[in-house]
Amino acid sequence: MSFEAPLLLLGLLAVPAAVAGYAWLERRRDARAAAWAAPALLPNMIERPPPWRRHLPTALLLTGVTLLLVGFARPHATFSVKRQEATVVLVLDVSGSMAANDTRPSRLGAARAAAERFIDALPSGYQMSIVAFSDHTSVVAPPTRDLIRLRFVVTHARSGPQGTALAAAVSRGVDVANSVHSSSPGHRVPALIVLFSDGGQTAGRTTPQQAGAKAAKAHVPVTAVSVGTPDGVVSQPLKGGFTERFQVPVKPAALQTIARESGGRFVTGPQTVDVKATYARLSARAGHRRKAVEVTSAAAGGGLAFMLAGALLSGLWFRRLT
Repeated sequence: MSFEAPLLLLGLLAVPAAVAGYAWLERRRDARAAAWAAPALLPNMIERPPPWRRHLPTALLLTGVTLLLVGFARPHATFSVKRQEATVVLVLDVSGSMAANDTRPSRLGAARAAAERFIDALPSGYQMSIVAFSDHTSVVAPPTRDLIRLRFVVTHARSGPQGTALAAAVSRGVDVANSVHSSSPGHRVPALIVLFSDGGQTAGRTTPQQAGAKAAKAHVPVTAVSVGTPDGVVSQPLKGGFTERFQVPVKPAALQTIARESGGRFVTGPQTVDVKATYARLSARAGHRRKAVEVTSAAAGGGLAFMLAGALLSGLWFRRLT
């Protein structure tokens, strides 16, 4: 415990002085009583209360005074509190295959719904970023605590080109996570990537193994969520009123590799991802920090409570305040 005005603690010297004065008065009281009758006869003349009852109100009063004097010095107590710093990076696949409706309402729609669950449950103090990718990657929402902006970005995500730069998007997500600095020097802000994709990789030079290894080195595990089924089909209108259909089966192998290499988890289906458990694992990595809190009000309140208790007991037992 520390004090903002330690010199005021000198006032505590009055407490032992008061105790000494109280003891002197008690001896004087016995001496005055002995002048009127022999000490052996006093128990037969008056009912003497138990010693603890006579001294308890004064002890409570002095305890209250002690706490008040400590409160004047503005004490600060140091507690260990959980850190509220962490970064969540949502990596969202918006490639053409995410338009398939083998997962209702569509692969992208299901991924958006799961992403919104992560946004709604984002713990206080955490930051979130969103990276969208198809044949290229884009940080559509830098790390922020603005939940309205995050929801807007996710709601307006639309599928685009057919290419899938899966590993490059994860690598970009790691860079985004590393860009967030802690308010405590020397402390690394824990981060997590949540990847929504139907798998496969048709663009980019980074391999899934490389992306997973980069995430592991940066201590950013990837929760890879596969979206879609083996029966996915995308329809594309052509000139002349014709429609071209593409088979786009889900390919979980790359997602599994990234999750495994990064030390994260692979989840089948956006509906089955456990948002609370994911955040709990991230919170466990956040650790604790020491925080100094002023406890003047607690000391003052405790002092007044002890003084009031002493006065009440004295009034009830002896019809006087002390």
